[in-house]
Amino acid sequence: MEDYHKPDQQTLQALKDTANRLRINSIKATTAAGSGHPTSCCSAAEIMSVLFFHTMRYKPQDPRNVNNDRFVLSKGHAAPILYAVWAEAGFLHESELLNLRKIDSILEGHPVPKQAFTDVATGSLGQGLGAACGMAYTGKYFDRASFRVYCVLGDGELSEGSVWEAMAFAGFYKLDNLVAILDINRLGQSDPAPLQHHVEIYQKRCEAFGWHAIIVDGHSVEELCKAFGQAKHQPTAIIAKTYKGKGIKGIEDKENWHGKPLPQNMADQVIQEIDDRIQNKKRLSPAFPQEDAPIVNIRNVRMPSPPNYKMGEKIATRKAYGLALAKLGHASDRVIALDGDTKNSTFSELFKKEHPSRFIECFIAEQNMVSVAVGCAARDRNIVFASTFATFYTRAFDQIRMAAISESNINLCGSHCGVSIGEDGPSQMALEDLGMFRTIPNSTVFYPSDAVATEKAVELAANTKGICFIRTSRPENAVIYNSNEDFHIGQAKVVFKSKDDQVTVIGAGVTLHEALAAAEQLKKERISIRVLDPFTIKPLDKKTILENARATKGRIITVEDHYYEGGIGDAVCAAVVGEPGITVSRLAVSHIPRSGKPAELLRMFGIDKEGIIQAVKMAVSKSRNAE
Repeated sequence: MEDYHKPDQQTLQALKDTANRLRINSIKATTAAGSGHPTSCCSAAEIMSVLFFHTMRYKPQDPRNVNNDRFVLSKGHAAPILYAVWAEAGFLHESELLNLRKIDSILEGHPVPKQAFTDVATGSLGQGLGAACGMAYTGKYFDRASFRVYCVLGDGELSEGSVWEAMAFAGFYKLDNLVAILDINRLGQSDPAPLQHHVEIYQKRCEAFGWHAIIVDGHSVEELCKAFGQAKHQPTAIIAKTYKGKGIKGIEDKENWHGKPLPQNMADQVIQEIDDRIQNKKRLSPAFPQEDAPIVNIRNVRMPSPPNYKMGEKIATRKAYGLALAKLGHASDRVIALDGDTKNSTFSELFKKEHPSRFIECFIAEQNMVSVAVGCAARDRNIVFASTFATFYTRAFDQIRMAAISESNINLCGSHCGVSIGEDGPSQMALEDLGMFRTIPNSTVFYPSDAVATEKAVELAANTKGICFIRTSRPENAVIYNSNEDFHIGQAKVVFKSKDDQVTVIGAGVTLHEALAAAEQLKKERISIRVLDPFTIKPLDKKTILENARATKGRIITVEDHYYEGGIGDAVCAAVVGEPGITVSRLAVSHIPRSGKPAELLRMFGIDKEGIIQAVKMAVSKSRNAE
């Protein structure tokens, strides 16, 4: 960045005037909507004015241009001032601002990506900076481009631990293309923020995390211009002392005005007072960006060769994931991998070994890992895979939920699912993950049962929009599919059948192998069962399940290494509800498990070979008795 040149008086006045126009439009929009956060907008008016009309480089008519500087409004409730900025820049019509929060307007209560100028949805506080870190990491280490990333945070959200996970990440990776602006307006929603205006404490905290921290008067356009003009070899935090509701007489710095629009008569008076301060109606135009971001194509990325496994070979699906990811990395240099210090367990270390510059270690900070993944995937810059133990995604559920609202395309692999991990005990066992990921809108939930299926899941996920989850297991299980087997999302596989089958058993991962063992045993006892591998739990192959259930007297047994709620059994029940003559029996983990050997734990919960045999015999005898 060039050395700081103090703007002339005319420019400084124009920035002040712009800030006041942003205030007016934020008040007008929220009053018209009858809801919103005008006071949160007003504290950030000078920050937004200087950022968008002095500091940032972008094309106002092409907000998603890959060369543009990036902007994330982490304090998403201040959305009206973001919309006011894009009206000021000429991208939106000013009249559209009055449709704020209406059902037929793109200007929602918080930023969402249906707006061309919004990369990531915000509003669940504490998440914007993590996404900004992903964008900055991409810009610095993958694109090697000159775009910079700016993120405005409120002081209330600085109580969120995820903010400090992101601060640590940016400090560690020296993201000197990242600027966080902390809008320290003193007041939270229901009370003052804990540090109020003690800006020097915020400064020390930021410095402790490896940031260059500058305290400014957040309402001085000159101080802001100077702060933005400083370049360091570390991320920059601009700690802006501001006042909530700045410029609104009688409301500025007063409690109990959070999220309350001004009544019309009050708004008219305030708008007139602010308008009287505006000296010039002249609009400022931003400078254009340097065009040095590479053109990237992440469509239709295919494995360089088919899977290379032998039938019967024993390999854990978690290892097959690592091998598949490393292989996919050779197909495109935009495939990247993130992990939360579990790479020697999830096997993402195999990717790191072959593609070290495309691996991001996020350390034990799963919330931030998901946010960084979302940032890396923004504007279709990368094909992103992140991995950790499946159970640790539960602490990042809000980030995953917001990733879906952001229409993000990220692929999350969760290893060590279920009681089959054995001795480590329940804190490490993912038993809620299927339920969690199934609830995410437009998600795809893969549950591969062998190495071949895992490799296919990785390839499919790389080319599938939305949130993809791949559930992998710790035990080594036999390869059951040929290398040329074709897999599709929403298409189940019948892996064991005869014409006399009496029950359809649906399992996945370790329980599919238990079901196959049960089928072999039952065959000796002259009881035939059909075994079905769903491959994806969402979408579920309803057609194949019903066809096979009808061929086996309407009887289905589901068996899963997951709690009863939200898993395979629930998915199957939802698929067959209302279908005449179909009965479903479910085998699952019924209570909090404990440490033990994998086989002992599968037995304890009746989800092993013996448990399946028992359930099959019960189903068959029940219907015989009924006859």
